[in-house]
Amino acid sequence: MKVAAIQMVSAVAREANLSRAHALLGEAAAAGAELAVLPEYFCMMGARDTDKLALRETAGAGTVQGFLADAAREFGLWIVGGTLPLETGDETHVFNSSLAYAPDSQRVARYDKIHLFFFDNGRERYDERRVIAPGCEPVCFDLPSRDGHRWRIGMSVCYDLRFPELYRALARQGAELLLVPSAFTRTTGAAHWEVLLRARAIENLAWVVAPAQGGIHENGRQTWGQSMVVDPWGTVVAERAVDEGVVLFDLDAEQVTRARAQLPALSHCVL
Repeated sequence: MKVAAIQMVSAVAREANLSRAHALLGEAAAAGAELAVLPEYFCMMGARDTDKLALRETAGAGTVQGFLADAAREFGLWIVGGTLPLETGDETHVFNSSLAYAPDSQRVARYDKIHLFFFDNGRERYDERRVIAPGCEPVCFDLPSRDGHRWRIGMSVCYDLRFPELYRALARQGAELLLVPSAFTRTTGAAHWEVLLRARAIENLAWVVAPAQGGIHENGRQTWGQSMVVDPWGTVVAERAVDEGVVLFDLDAEQVTRARAQLPALSHCVL
């Protein structure tokens, strides 16, 4: 199955971001991708954290959800829409939600980001807890690919990457492919992004697809980029350093089967 990890440098204006996402999804489809994954905050990188509140949508209806459903149908793609803000019932917080759509435009999965980023090194400070409410459930969905294989896909978002127990829970649900749409900062990305992605692939003997924000944004934030695909043995097989673009790779389900047969570590877990 050919996958596309889409790297963006999202701006403040939602419509401009959706326009760029549409063009990149079209590029992925033209290259033969079956699954395209957008980065975290693909639809907006606000001037302030609280900008998410004004753009929150009700689950099942809204501009961004309509865009994702329509694009899936238009391009004949499975699309995982990075993240978008969905209402929580609390006017001061939103969920940071990743939604998966089938080519018939039906939403097949929703994952609300569980782990919320906090970082303060004295020069940079981020605290997602100010406006984002945490999710609580690991989520997988099934994707029947054109070659007849039924992929089991585990969902996650950005800061989740630091919590291996989430990925082990997804592997226990049968996940062969782990998605990590992200917006790592330049500081934390340079230090930890690649090693964490490779570790999650190695630990779970699974493919990892990680689309990212990558560049200097209109709001002044600088994200790390390096969108990548990692194979079940922990090898980086495709990547893009910075700026927007599409990272393509053909995933082989048999690599998961072989790796798990040769090194059955998942069956050896005792905790």
